[in-house]
Amino acid sequence: MQIFDDTRCELGEGALWHPERQSFFWFDILGRRLYERGPAGRTEWEMPELTSAMGWIGGGLAVLSSESGLWLFDLDRGLREPLVAIAADQPALRSNDGRADPWGGFWHSTMGKAAEPGAGGIWRWHRGTLRHLYRNITVPNAICFDEGRRLAYFADTAARVVWVQPLDGEGWPAGPHRVFLDLGPEGLNPDGAVTDAEGRVWIALWGAGRIDAFDPEGRRVGSVPVPARQVSCPAFGGPDLGALMATSAWEGLDAPARAADPQAGCCFVVQSTARGVPAPRVRVDKG
Repeated sequence: MQIFDDTRCELGEGALWHPERQSFFWFDILGRRLYERGPAGRTEWEMPELTSAMGWIGGGLAVLSSESGLWLFDLDRGLREPLVAIAADQPALRSNDGRADPWGGFWHSTMGKAAEPGAGGIWRWHRGTLRHLYRNITVPNAICFDEGRRLAYFADTAARVVWVQPLDGEGWPAGPHRVFLDLGPEGLNPDGAVTDAEGRVWIALWGAGRIDAFDPEGRRVGSVPVPARQVSCPAFGGPDLGALMATSAWEGLDAPARAADPQAGCCFVVQSTARGVPAPRVRVDKG
């Protein structure tokens, strides 16, 4: 991988390819910034609170996932308005991973600001309906969906486990979830994830400096090294969805560790032989 953007994010996250704007977006959660890099260069917005993930709506509008819930954000004017409050009365929590689903919904996660054990969870907002899907998660991550609209994936980085959840025809959980990957025996920490057109799940491995690909049966079928150990979130993008981009972080690194990992916090990209699937549009109309 090579450097895509050399801004050193304290906690880079939320990588997303915007198909209308033909640009990558990402966040520095702790730096309270949203970044865009595309044909017109780079743009950044200062966020008023900790913000971590995004979905695109169209017409210059996006959904942002923040510590107080979901917001509508006007990318052209830099203005936001509330969509739905989620754990807004719990100041010890913040948002973490999040992603739009193929039905136009948005999955939002919460975690303790000090990663308190079991403080977090995962929610789904879909056309005006909000449900709390999972509780007692420490660091929710790896939220992504298969192109066949049958499965959702999610992880608890602290538990080093990735689960797979069958979905019904409206995108809600159908039956129990099961373990997809237990990375504990390898000492690997699953962070953000994305699926490709072949149904593989590409997972950033925080602390290991790589993104590994797993087939639908959970077999490792590929690995992409990243020149920063704390790689956090991948996304496929580009005109053919063949560019694999990844965020990283320098959070928690002392001076000697940062000197040993000089590109920590940068964003990286590589042209992949895999092809991603388009990020779904979030539907804000009520069903």
